[in-house]
Amino acid sequence: MTPSIDDMPAVMGDDGQFHAQDEAVDLSDTKLEAWVALGFFWILGATVFYQFFTRYVMNDSAAWTEEIARYLLIAVVFTGATIGVVKNNHIQVDFFYKFMPTPMARAMATVVDVLRVGFFAAAAVLTVMMMLKLGSNSRMTMVDLPMNWVYGICLLGFIAMAFRSVQIALFHHRRGYSVLERPESSMDDK
Repeated sequence: MTPSIDDMPAVMGDDGQFHAQDEAVDLSDTKLEAWVALGFFWILGATVFYQFFTRYVMNDSAAWTEEIARYLLIAVVFTGATIGVVKNNHIQVDFFYKFMPTPMARAMATVVDVLRVGFFAAAAVLTVMMMLKLGSNSRMTMVDLPMNWVYGICLLGFIAMAFRSVQIALFHHRRGYSVLERPESSMDDK
């Protein structure tokens, strides 16, 4: 049902002026992963700005900025993916769950939770194996730093995603259903 015009808050005051008030911003429930991703994002932004400034203003581009910006983007992606796991809003197909019997849907949702944990744990193990194989011999192209620093951030992202996936699976188990079974629900529903 669409709210009527009388149900909406008034933005035009008796004085004929526009009055709007923003809600208070509450960042108290922001997860650690979001702050880390924001930090990487700001460092990425500063790096890209420095690249722009040196290329177009100073006409002498800093060669290292493109490579470092690429690695910072990787860091933003892997920490940002953890936020998606925390919010449980990665891409999912819930169409068939509407037609399944409830016990079957519950079992399938549990399998999805277990597979998600397994996938991120396996990705973490494979990342460690790759880092060990590369050792300290693999270096960045423009900056003389080990590539394992970049892979270390990916590893931390996979570990965080696996940990958060376990938390989500336990939450779904305690609640008795997941968002796959009830798409209208959210992580805030108890």
